[in-house]
Amino acid sequence: MRKKILAGVAAGALAAMGIAAPANAISDTSADLYVLHAVPGLIVDVYVDGSLTLDDFEPGDLTDAIDLPAGTYTVAITGAEAADASAPVIPAFDITLGANMSYTAVAHLDASGAATATLYTNDLSAIAAGQGKITVRHTAAAPTVDILAGGATHFANLSNGGEVKHDMGVGTISAAVALTGTLVPVIGPADVTVAEGSNVIVYAWGSAQAGNLALAVQVIDGLQTSPTGVPAGSAGLVADGNNGALIGGFGALAALLALLGVAATRLRTARAQK
Repeated sequence: MRKKILAGVAAGALAAMGIAAPANAISDTSADLYVLHAVPGLIVDVYVDGSLTLDDFEPGDLTDAIDLPAGTYTVAITGAEAADASAPVIPAFDITLGANMSYTAVAHLDASGAATATLYTNDLSAIAAGQGKITVRHTAAAPTVDILAGGATHFANLSNGGEVKHDMGVGTISAAVALTGTLVPVIGPADVTVAEGSNVIVYAWGSAQAGNLALAVQVIDGLQTSPTGVPAGSAGLVADGNNGALIGGFGALAALLALLGVAATRLRTARAQK
């Protein structure tokens, strides 16, 4: 079933699904908003300020940029085909969007497995020539971890709802995942490709306990020089975290994060046998 973005949010016209907003479409009075549905097994409708905005939004769906006037909006997420926003499946929440900024709103599971939502601000800062950026966002019901690079802690103590990011040279790095506070990899090491001038945002989502971890990749490019507007982002591919499939050219990182649930399951089993 094709998802739809509907008109009618405040004074802003919403972009049609599948068409990215061009970089110069954002003015000093508007913002880019992406929306990621990261709650497994639930098709939803999304209401903004009481108006139906996303219809039949499926798990793993990541919208293209939605151009909205800066301001505060109330978001309610209901079951599919709901008559209105009066009975949300996730408590209604407010988001505040600043002018000439980029955001991603994520409906996901918290550490205990309950549905929640997080608004992330996407980093649009200029990236030096020959470098790219990797951002990792933990939106899965899974343990707290460290991400290692070259045998040392690179991203530390990443927990549900958190994010880490880093600029690095174009090329590949050897990365691994370890339990927080250790340097012993439980996943990897694996090679990660870094592209020039792009912020590659990787979302781990789903539930380790339910065995349905998956991930989404969002790429915001054109950051190698100071942006004159909000750069257009591209909605990434989504894959089952258990098969380690290639995700938009960043397969190694995809497999690394997607196996998080396998590591968590093994850890729980080992503890139970002690």
